[in-house]
Amino acid sequence: MDQKLYDEINYLLDELAQDTSVPRNVRKSATDSKTRLSNGRESLDLRCAGAVSALDEMANDPNVPSHGRAALYTIISKLEALAKS
Repeated sequence: MDQKLYDEINYLLDELAQDTSVPRNVRKSATDSKTRLSNGRESLDLRCAGAVSALDEMANDPNVPSHGRAALYTIISKLEALAKS
């Protein structure tokens, strides 16, 4: 696992979870994804896939502002890179 990338993803998820300009369900999804990533009982691939799935669902929500959607896509991209490492 690439620890630097993992730390960067956690930071970005924290930023998104604290961004009051995005809907509450997006902030909750970011918090839940961070929790799921830290679950050491699952393989890294499964943790990343679960987080990507939840965040992708939020990115398709029409109520998400464009900067929130961009942040979601950035995090999803980094999660996919982490899963491959």
